[in-house]
Amino acid sequence: MDRTSAGCWNNRARRIVATTVRKKWPGRIFGIETEFGCLVLDDELGTAESVVDAIKDHIFLEQRLGLIDLHSRDEVFEPSHSGGFLMNGSRLYVDAVGSHLEYATAECLDLKSIITNDRAGHRIISHALEQMDLVGRVKLFNNSVDHFGGQTFGTHENYLVHMTEDFFTDRVPHLYSFLVTRQIFAGTGRVGGHILGEKDNLPTVGQIRQNPIDNIWVSAVYGVGLDDSIPFQLSQRADHILKPVASRVRFNRALINPKWEHFYSHNDQQRFHLLFGESNMMEFAYALKVGTTSLVLRLIEEGHSFPDQMLVDPIETLRSVSRDQSWKWPVETVSGEHETAIGIQRKFLEACKKYGGESAEIDWILEHWASTLDALEIDPLKLYDRLDWVAKYKMLSEFRKSEGLEWSDPYLHSLDMEYHNINAKEGLYYALQSMGDVQRITSELDVIDAMTDPPSNTRANARSQAIKKIMSGKKLIPYMIDWSGIAIGRSEYIDLEDPFNPNLPEG
Repeated sequence: MDRTSAGCWNNRARRIVATTVRKKWPGRIFGIETEFGCLVLDDELGTAESVVDAIKDHIFLEQRLGLIDLHSRDEVFEPSHSGGFLMNGSRLYVDAVGSHLEYATAECLDLKSIITNDRAGHRIISHALEQMDLVGRVKLFNNSVDHFGGQTFGTHENYLVHMTEDFFTDRVPHLYSFLVTRQIFAGTGRVGGHILGEKDNLPTVGQIRQNPIDNIWVSAVYGVGLDDSIPFQLSQRADHILKPVASRVRFNRALINPKWEHFYSHNDQQRFHLLFGESNMMEFAYALKVGTTSLVLRLIEEGHSFPDQMLVDPIETLRSVSRDQSWKWPVETVSGEHETAIGIQRKFLEACKKYGGESAEIDWILEHWASTLDALEIDPLKLYDRLDWVAKYKMLSEFRKSEGLEWSDPYLHSLDMEYHNINAKEGLYYALQSMGDVQRITSELDVIDAMTDPPSNTRANARSQAIKKIMSGKKLIPYMIDWSGIAIGRSEYIDLEDPFNPNLPEG
């Protein structure tokens, strides 16, 4: 065999091996946790904290859509009866940190499942508001910022990832540039901005980043002020992120929050917890955000590095990209090259193209990742039916001009929030949807089914079966439900350790 033939054979062999390895990839488990904003318009109802607690009780005790916790998951943050698991595999609870209503999707393996399961949570809460005669008196928002109170609340993404010992020290830094720049299609947009440390003698943002001690940040929270110098930006949370990675994040918000809970682990895979995410109303943006992130995490798992794309200051770049009014989004890399957020995303896209052909879903991600970047480079406003920030910008710009309003007008802040109202009869996003001005991934029938039906291809299905069985019994017996297992009575335990296994154990 000559050298040319040998080279061709070796290349072909590598392709065969690579294809074989890729076929063995089981996919990725992912899920989203959403913290809802609550606005109480009727003073007779009491505080927002008491209202969300009543909504939670109604869903479990009156609608009987799941089993409320009989045990304490955490004495401080999740005491008994603060929430529970629903029949659709998700978890609904009141988080004591801020006393907000939170919905965690079931474990999902595909993009359509996660969106339908997530939107089913919106419908469940909205139906509870209707049954409790709270429509028009209470509003729940799928957003990430309190414009006037200065607070931010999250939509956290979870991905099951293979983590080596050097994962956070050597590999994760190569992910920062992707996370910082994906807001050009994943951002939900917001009117204005926030400035931290507005009061006299409060620490600056730079000082806060260097010192995560809680009491320093607590003092700064009350110094958050509106920044009317910025008319509109891509991200709702960019102004509040202080570090790339942090384990203590209540007062020290980061892009990534390491999690090591055993009930989220499987073999050598662990829960990768992203704090910097936002509450997409647009299903297309939601799917593109989760899909591209899952593929890029696969590159990181495989040891790919992107030294030329590493950013000089990821957190400062996060804010500068979000606030760039030119929509050119320049970034500063350690290589010193002139780069843009679009250019960074294109390089990650090119690296991920090797996964093309493995599934229809991966091909969808790659195709629409590319077409979205093309459109962002030419004319972002053409994406008004797919991306939240574009739809919101277009809607608010037209209204502002027709009414002769400045961007700083409080009315625009209110409309910004109404875009995220989860009530389909009130929310501005749903007005766009009803007019056919959005690209959907799901259907209304899909969402309705997902209110009680879990994803069929993960352990959420097994957990759902167990919950329905317990609820159907003539006499309610003691139970303890968690993501990775269920204890029933004193002698039965159902092991759900494998998140890829949708079936209950035999027997």
